[in-house]
Amino acid sequence: MEKKVIILTGASSGIGYQTAEMLAKQGHIVYGAARRVEKMDALKQFGVKTLQMDVTIEESVDKAVKAIIAAEGRIDVLVNNAGYGSFGAIEDVSIAEARKQFDVNIFGVAMLTKKVLPHMRKQHSGTIINISSMGGRLTIYFGAWYHATKYALEAFSDALRMETKGFGINVAIIEPGGIKTPWGFIAADHLEESSKGGAYEEQAKKVAEGLRKLYSGNMMSSPEVIAKVISRATNARRPKARYLIGFGAKPLVFLHTILPTRWFDFIMMHAS
Repeated sequence: MEKKVIILTGASSGIGYQTAEMLAKQGHIVYGAARRVEKMDALKQFGVKTLQMDVTIEESVDKAVKAIIAAEGRIDVLVNNAGYGSFGAIEDVSIAEARKQFDVNIFGVAMLTKKVLPHMRKQHSGTIINISSMGGRLTIYFGAWYHATKYALEAFSDALRMETKGFGINVAIIEPGGIKTPWGFIAADHLEESSKGGAYEEQAKKVAEGLRKLYSGNMMSSPEVIAKVISRATNARRPKARYLIGFGAKPLVFLHTILPTRWFDFIMMHAS
């Protein structure tokens, strides 16, 4: 297996942590990036090099990329994994919170990608892997802003794939379904908090309870399932454009494709 220099954001927990460990064990040079660098200390035993990075701050992103280039002279793979889910009714969620979600989930991806691209073009090789979601193909009740960022990431990735093809750069999108990480609990907390005292409080509370129940159960896929797919895309000479994987992903996207829109709306509104 060809040893590659990899930068992976959101490496402090969940999918990012599992992926960093897996790729390092394969012999790759892995730079794990996160805002809280101390949460990645355990990854050092596998050979992962840790970097402090806030994808919403250009100076932080620039510093990290320059450090990797200075040490390794190249970047072969970029895994844009950092992101979060903040649920709430459109009427209840502040525009400041909506902007924050776009800053992390899409503009942060764009900023880091722009910093890495000149080096990949110079090499005439590279792979960019964007961690989207099945939520970039369908919308869950009260998830407007989160899904808006993931729909945007899908379009961004499609455009990027076409633009960079002539420079020998591959772009792949990973679209996880339900994964057993703190994501569901974070989304539920945001949903309940944003709806307190408002017109959507009763419905939001039911959806939040449903999310917690779902993510507390045993139906969700392990983060390792997604890590294996990221590994496959990383090591492929020509990765697929999309990888739809994890609990519920393929059946739900299929239903969204074939059912009338209002039928699918009904299923999403009564899923909890």
